[in-house]
Amino acid sequence: MTKPPQQVTATLAALHLIETLRTRHGPLLFHQSGGCCDGSSPMCFAQGDFIVGDRDVQLGEIGGTPFYISPSQFEYWKHTQLIIDVVPGRGGMFSLENGEGVRFLVRSRLFTDEEFAQLQEAGRA
Repeated sequence: MTKPPQQVTATLAALHLIETLRTRHGPLLFHQSGGCCDGSSPMCFAQGDFIVGDRDVQLGEIGGTPFYISPSQFEYWKHTQLIIDVVPGRGGMFSLENGEGVRFLVRSRLFTDEEFAQLQEAGRA
């Protein structure tokens, strides 16, 4: 069986920001917001400051940090690889990068049919 593609990845800029935040706050986690206050931003929290839901899906890890998404968001985006990047601006009001002058941003690309089949075979889609 071919190894399935990663469902979440990060740019070098995002990895650097994750490391900076980890140095300040300790172990981290990400949760892909589904709307409400912060739109659809990837939110970064200190572990213990956000309770992951029983049905939330762990897409993978970026920079050694677990990345979760709600079941409804996963259904919507399961055909898509999430690429976490950093751009100038204000972070989500509850996300740890708020006040850094930058924010995490989701970029994405659709999986190829072959990649999606690999994810299905691995039970990840």
